[in-house]
Amino acid sequence: MATWSNLGFQDSASPLMEQLIFFHDHAMVVLVMITAFVTYIMMTLFFNTLTNRFLLENQAIEIIWTTLPALILIFIALPSLRLLYLLDEVNSPSVTLKAIGHQWYWSYEYSDFLQLEFDSYMTPSSDLPSMGYRLLDVDNRTVLPIETQVRVLITAADVIHSWTVPALGVKADAIPGRLNQISFMINRPGLFFGQCSEICGANHSFMPIVIEAVSVDSFLAWVSASSET
Repeated sequence: MATWSNLGFQDSASPLMEQLIFFHDHAMVVLVMITAFVTYIMMTLFFNTLTNRFLLENQAIEIIWTTLPALILIFIALPSLRLLYLLDEVNSPSVTLKAIGHQWYWSYEYSDFLQLEFDSYMTPSSDLPSMGYRLLDVDNRTVLPIETQVRVLITAADVIHSWTVPALGVKADAIPGRLNQISFMINRPGLFFGQCSEICGANHSFMPIVIEAVSVDSFLAWVSASSET
């Protein structure tokens, strides 16, 4: 959860999020170096009462400050393009989940299992346990297996929503009449919270997402128990 001591990314729970954090750190190093260099040059010129005549018109400097930014942009663009292709890559899924956005809740269908579908509403504050997360927990959590390739098909029944789970590094718009697809693999068990990230109406902030990542055996046991009810 976001606190004053934790304002960065959440701990990654998928290889995609790990790569996103690596790219963020890579870009931040470049930005900090550029900012420090520009600040040093500005302070040097600001507190210097003399004028360097070689800075008034110098072809070499013109070439340097045109070429150097181009190289820096390439240094940032190459890992960015690699990451874009990784995010769009879809491997053969072992589990397919369909997420449907409504005003204002999510419904889920497990396409690989017959008659396994449910609605997921935000848990009211009055029904939360003492250690519950206000505005984030739901009555029916989405259970998924760890270390398994998962495909999520995302759509909406009314207006545009957005299915987002930061710890997994996934975000896709839910558009009526269209199926968007994302693919990921969860590499550790736990609870991962997300929220609708597209303004979809009055209760936009009250349709959270909760992924409960469990072992494959626990997932199959949950599927079996849910199918019987």
